[in-house]
Amino acid sequence: MAASQGDLWVAGEAYERYVGRWSRLVAPIFLDGLGLPAGGRWLDVGCGTGALSQAILGRCAPASVLGIDLSTGFLTLARQQVTDNRAEFRPGDARDLPVPDAGFDAVVSGLVLNFVPDQSKAAAEMLRAARPGGTVAAYVWDYAEGMQMMRRFWDAAVALDPAVREKDEWPRFPLCQPGPLRALFEGAGLREVAVTAIEVPTTFRDFDDFWSPFLAGQGPAPSYCVSIGEEGRAALRERLRASLPMEPDGSIRLTARAWAVRGRA
Repeated sequence: MAASQGDLWVAGEAYERYVGRWSRLVAPIFLDGLGLPAGGRWLDVGCGTGALSQAILGRCAPASVLGIDLSTGFLTLARQQVTDNRAEFRPGDARDLPVPDAGFDAVVSGLVLNFVPDQSKAAAEMLRAARPGGTVAAYVWDYAEGMQMMRRFWDAAVALDPAVREKDEWPRFPLCQPGPLRALFEGAGLREVAVTAIEVPTTFRDFDDFWSPFLAGQGPAPSYCVSIGEEGRAALRERLRASLPMEPDGSIRLTARAWAVRGRA
């Protein structure tokens, strides 16, 4: 499956407001679940704005972290936010990683694999980059139901226009469930493959805090949101406002679930 142009992110600040802030909650839990020793060499595939790399530096005492991403906008923000001299960020494609064979103790990826056009190739490249006995691991959002922010958005959009279902990440990214993730890693040749759930709270200050990131125009849901015109957005906004669980203080408390998969090289 190829990612569409609307799936692509180029502006790190927009991504941070939309979903990066929640990714930063998932990353530490993901890393704690790996339980890897200090002093390792880490590769962060599809590093984005550096959330996972930053968490590795803060929790895992690595010798080094190399982040790879296609987006120059993401890499610029990652370099600004992650100034630790153990970290380096380079441009590169998950399907053809610009790294040597068996060069890393841990090869990880956060919220990226479903967007890679050839996921099997990406998994094979992650395995190639890991030393024998090293760890390869990744996590993706549970678009079917667990990533409630996006689920609420698409449910409201589909209620207004059933044809929108084809744009929803849930049917478009079948990888993002335990069975397909396990099959991807086992098919690449990884051993001792396991899949676990990670759930974090996503509390929005008010409706504007929930709604405004969808107006950035990058990523599947924001791209759709800006494409439907002012009248369509107004209808979608009000449908969402009526469907969300508002607290007395105006805040909105949802949760986000990611599926994490790991294996041994």
